[in-house]
Amino acid sequence: MAEKSIVTGQYVRIKQTPASVGERMLAQIIDWVVQAAYVAAWAYLGPRLTGSLQIIFIVILPTLFYCPLCEMLTGGQTLGKWLVKLRVIMADGSLPSLAAYLLRWMLMIVDGPTLGCIGVLVMILNRNNQRLGDMAAGTLVVKLRSYSKIQVSLDEYDYLTEGYRPSYPQASDLSLEQVDIIARTLDTNQPERITQLSLKVQQLLSVTRREPSDESFLRRIVRDYQYYALEEI
Repeated sequence: MAEKSIVTGQYVRIKQTPASVGERMLAQIIDWVVQAAYVAAWAYLGPRLTGSLQIIFIVILPTLFYCPLCEMLTGGQTLGKWLVKLRVIMADGSLPSLAAYLLRWMLMIVDGPTLGCIGVLVMILNRNNQRLGDMAAGTLVVKLRSYSKIQVSLDEYDYLTEGYRPSYPQASDLSLEQVDIIARTLDTNQPERITQLSLKVQQLLSVTRREPSDESFLRRIVRDYQYYALEEI
C-alpha cells in the first residue's frame, strides 16, 4: 500500500499508510461484536432495569454512540481500531474535531450494512481507502504503527539542529497561511516578488532585516516560525 505524505500545521512531514479495506472491516466487525455483547449482557440483566428511561440511557444510547464516544475519548480509536492498531486522524495529521467524529459516524447509515455496505465499495475505489463518512469529514484511518513513526528530514528542517536560535520572535505571530505564501513565493525564484514580500513582512512584523538578502531574510522568518510552532507541540 502506498504511503501518504502530509505536512502538519507545524510543517512537520509525516509519512503514513492508510489502513487497508480488510483491516478496517476487521476493526468494524470487532466493534459490532463489542456492541452486540454489551446489548446481550444488559438483556440478560434486563430485570434490573426498572423503566424505559434506564433502558434508553444505559443500553440504547451507549450502544448507538459507541463509535464517536470512543474515538473522542481516545483520540481516534474504538476497541476494534485499538486491537487492529488503527486510528482516525484528519487529512492534515491533526486530531479530528467533535464535528468530524459525528459527521463520519452519521454517514455510517450510508456506508454501513443498512444500504448494502456502500462504504466498502467506496473504500475499494478510493486511493486512501476512505469511506463516504471520511471523505465528508476530511478524515483518514491510518495504521497506528505508521502514524507514530514521524519522519522528519533535518535537511529540510534545519531549525531542528542543536543550538538553533531564532532571530525574529515576531515570526510566531504569523498564520500558517501567511507562512505558506512566503514559502511559495520563495519557490518562484522571482527576485522582484521576493523583495516586495520581504518589505511587506518587515512592515507587518515591525522588524528590520538583518540578513544580507531578502531571500535569506524570508527563509529565516519561515524557520523561526517553524521553531516556535514546534515549541507548542
